[in-house]
Amino acid sequence: MKRILLTIAYDGTNYCGWQKQKMPMVPTVEAEVEKASQRLFQDSSLECIGASRTDTGVHALGQRAVLDVTTTIPTEKIPLAIRGYLPKDIVVTKAEEVPMEFHPRYDCVKKTYQYRILNTEYQNPLLRNYTEWIAKKLDILSMNQAAKHLIGTHDFKAFCAAGSSTKTTVRTIFECSVIKNGEEVLILVTGDGFLYNMVRIITGTLIDVGKGKLSPEDIPSILADRDRTKAGKTAGAQGLTLMRIYYDSSRNSLT
Repeated sequence: MKRILLTIAYDGTNYCGWQKQKMPMVPTVEAEVEKASQRLFQDSSLECIGASRTDTGVHALGQRAVLDVTTTIPTEKIPLAIRGYLPKDIVVTKAEEVPMEFHPRYDCVKKTYQYRILNTEYQNPLLRNYTEWIAKKLDILSMNQAAKHLIGTHDFKAFCAAGSSTKTTVRTIFECSVIKNGEEVLILVTGDGFLYNMVRIITGTLIDVGKGKLSPEDIPSILADRDRTKAGKTAGAQGLTLMRIYYDSSRNSLT
């Protein structure tokens, strides 16, 4: 028996998020990966444990998940071997063996998300499943100034959607930046963990700054007041992509 860590990319458009649901007919990415793994390794009891529970419509390039398997397939060949069992919108891009005590969620030290905004006069229908469309020209400088106030350890209760059962709303943001890339505006956020809809609420708040509805100087008071109604709306799921999950390489020899 060995524990295999998979890196997984997927288009989340047709899925009700990553996590398996009690209703088996509800399509999820985790269920598809688990089903494909059971077929490949001929083990109907095999379970997949993921690192991050992305929501309905959210995409990933760097999701991580582990499987405990007994197999003669070389670990580095697993991405190729499993490909034929997965739908075309889910791809395993890497496989590596990790210690049996390794846990993809609890051993995570930070995550990076990217949010894509299409900032054009007219919407591009080919990008509707991957971007949030904003017609009004955004003030990138002001958005970056606002983003800097989010860096550090703060109570992010104002940036957490209702219904979260987390014990604490304190999180650390290592990077938060806004980049103009042609017709797109990219928001990159790296943190030690994220609350329910946190990145999408950060995005909605930065969009309000870009539109002039909020100023960069409003961010510290929004954080301090811990009032969800003072932050921006929750941006759409389709613009969000989980880019990378990081582990302590000194402990696990992982990249």
